Amino acid sequence: MILDAFLIRAALAGVGVAVAAAPMGCFVVWRRMAYFGDATAHAAILGVALALALSWSVFFGALVVALLMAVAVSGLGNRGLAMDTLLGVLAHSALAFGLVAASFLTGARLDLMAYLFGDILAVGWGDVAVIWGGALAVLALIGWRWSPLLLSTLNGDLAQAAGIDPRREQLVLTLSLALVVAVAIKVVGVLLIGALLVIPAATARPFARTPEGMAILATAIGAFAALAGLAAAFRFDTPTGPTIVCVAAGCFALATVVNALGRAVGGGSET
Repeated sequence: MILDAFLIRAALAGVGVAVAAAPMGCFVVWRRMAYFGDATAHAAILGVALALALSWSVFFGALVVALLMAVAVSGLGNRGLAMDTLLGVLAHSALAFGLVAASFLTGARLDLMAYLFGDILAVGWGDVAVIWGGALAVLALIGWRWSPLLLSTLNGDLAQAAGIDPRREQLVLTLSLALVVAVAIKVVGVLLIGALLVIPAATARPFARTPEGMAILATAIGAFAALAGLAAAFRFDTPTGPTIVCVAAGCFALATVVNALGRAVGGGSET
């Protein structure tokens, strides 16, 4: 019974992260924001260190710092700085400062490894509630602003002509991204959050006919990767967070092959 509850908690946590990350990951892919997601995730480790030092909730600390990083990147990017350079500086600096800050905390090293690479097997019912609460908040934000977000993603000028402020929609994405980072940190860790954002969405993209279909398919792929990765990690005694990402990467590789074969067959039939 204990083992059953333990697996149920881990499975619910993994699916909850997939539900939070999939729709956000679609916008990350469409806007080519993968490095933006990495920068926000890397900053979260500084939030973890501050939370441990000040006896705050780790979720709250990661959320606050991830949100500050996302807002800072958006603000500095609008001032004409080269985005790739800016993201590189901020992402690695935030990670380094977070690791240095955590090194001063007594007994924090083992916990820090869990936050870097995830520890889904250690989640409790409270963690599951936080993960699903964050996932539902992300879905609510994205669902509320879906059409304006999509239009501003496709064409900023057209969005402005329709009375939509692209900067406001960017802020919605920023908040959603910070929520996803805070939600996912316990499951896959800050070093792998970017992969869980991008890979399911990239896997779904060739097979989706509509943006909504892509978001739904990405959610299904992410949930499958979480459950299959959890099962594989339990069976082979491998690190769970990296195993989940490996399963997602395998899905992407398979989808790439299937898509290439489909194009080859389609091209051959036309000739």
